Amino acid sequence: MLDYHVHALAHGEYTYTDSWLGQFAQRARELGLKELGFSEHNEFFDGFKPELLPRLQVEFPDLRIRLGLEMDFIPGREEIISRFAQRFAFDYIIGSVHFIGDWAFDHPDYRKPFEEREVDDVYREYFALVERAAASGLFDIIGHLDLVKIWGHRPVRMNSLAYAEQVFPALRTSGLVVEINSGGLRKPVGEVYPSAEIITALYENNIPVTLGSDAHHPDQVGEGLEEAIRLARRAGYRRVISFQQRRAIPIPLE
Repeated sequence: MLDYHVHALAHGEYTYTDSWLGQFAQRARELGLKELGFSEHNEFFDGFKPELLPRLQVEFPDLRIRLGLEMDFIPGREEIISRFAQRFAFDYIIGSVHFIGDWAFDHPDYRKPFEEREVDDVYREYFALVERAAASGLFDIIGHLDLVKIWGHRPVRMNSLAYAEQVFPALRTSGLVVEINSGGLRKPVGEVYPSAEIITALYENNIPVTLGSDAHHPDQVGEGLEEAIRLARRAGYRRVISFQQRRAIPIPLE
């Protein structure tokens, strides 16, 4: 169907070229995807070349190419985020939390604090930041909602759903879409973001969803989306959200 979470620049190790982007699009075509969204991390956006996407669209007329952005939400940087989002004609903006304070908790080199802190405290701080991101009005999509579980750590005082549900009112008020992100299947947690339990709760709270693989290489485009779709359908979803020029468009969940 669609894959809206694709990083052709990865973490800065690749370069935008016609042939490199073509490999992502070719993989999407082979999988039968209808839409492919490139959503580079804001910190690596200097390598983005906007003129390449229209050329890619001409080469792949059967594939709708979308321009997205994954933006880190960090309190105090709201004005910076707002200005950055105006730099190009984005189809959608993904808001994600990768930092708790100055701790890049999802980076492999910085896992140690999980062993030194109460996991429940980490979950509480993480979801408080996600709630602030959702309430900010800066984003269209919240990315990998329960990313905090990436290394397999689970809370004890409350379950993950109880922490995640605290974000739901802000999601509804802001009219946000939540991404079902299959990238967690490639991580130690071995699970889609968010969990099946949370996806069901999102459906019961009338919160729409979209899809993304978090691909950082052409081989990862669409990877795991079959599982993401299966969980969405099992929860009750029959539509997902696509975007054009930051306008949400429901499409049937195939």
